[in-house]
Amino acid sequence: MAGTDTGVGAEKDGSTVAEQPRDAYGLAGLEAGLDALDSVRSGRTPLRETLIRKVLPPVTAVVLVLAGWQLLVWANVAPDYKLPAPADVWGEVRAAWLQGTLVGYIWTSVSRGLLGFLLALAIGTPLGLLVARVAFIRAAVGPVLSGLQSLPSVAWVPPAVIWLGLDDSMMYAVILLGAVPSIANGLVAGIDQIPPLFLRAGRTMGATGLRGAWHIVMPGALPGYLAGLKQGWAFSWRSLMAAEIIASSPDLGVGLGQLLENGRNNSSMPQVFLAIFLILLVGVAVDLLVFSPLERWVLRGRGLLVTRPA
Repeated sequence: MAGTDTGVGAEKDGSTVAEQPRDAYGLAGLEAGLDALDSVRSGRTPLRETLIRKVLPPVTAVVLVLAGWQLLVWANVAPDYKLPAPADVWGEVRAAWLQGTLVGYIWTSVSRGLLGFLLALAIGTPLGLLVARVAFIRAAVGPVLSGLQSLPSVAWVPPAVIWLGLDDSMMYAVILLGAVPSIANGLVAGIDQIPPLFLRAGRTMGATGLRGAWHIVMPGALPGYLAGLKQGWAFSWRSLMAAEIIASSPDLGVGLGQLLENGRNNSSMPQVFLAIFLILLVGVAVDLLVFSPLERWVLRGRGLLVTRPA
């Protein structure tokens, strides 16, 4: 009995039965993983889950910051004219709202920032394509774009005032000089990360020139391009605030940067904190309402969006 081969312990190819279930289990695990990827929930997220995961954390952070701020005020770590209480800043918000100037402050800056960013987008996108696809232009312009991106935007305000005067064109010039290099460099980085096989396949199918740029290059470079757009908006907003703080004129109106400077001139820390709060609020709102949905859309389209299990 012990010397007979019943076929249980070995197969014709020499593999043992103990090895075969292990391979089978591995294939089963792989199939289970693929099935889990295919079965990712795509339905609408429940309201309660959205509130817990996306609304509760920032609200908690804001409450903790306000509590810490109030504790510092109660501890008298600084005089009132240096560190106002949250209630004093809220009083400044309420006064600006009742006077009807609060929305005007925000709209003056937001309208300039959005228009300047759109202009930077129209200039930076074709510039990035040229730099990425034409070797001579890349060698000539690429280092200049990198240098401009590292140059503080506030450095452009004095020459812009001298060249263009105290009007909106000066504001837009500062925004363009701050945002165009970031958008162009982001697109160049995205194009550099496209697998060469995609480009060769596109050329084989006749996607060359503008058609190739639209159907192959831009979709392939979208993650890097979107990162450049996000950074370009940040540079646009910062450049605009620097221009509004330094250049003041009745013809320019009162934006958030000018409101901040007025608070400094009036030695009104509640007004200074109000301006800082509004500048931060606009930046967070644009990121949450514009760029975060775009990022999720790009990641979802590439199967990279991580969906946590229920």
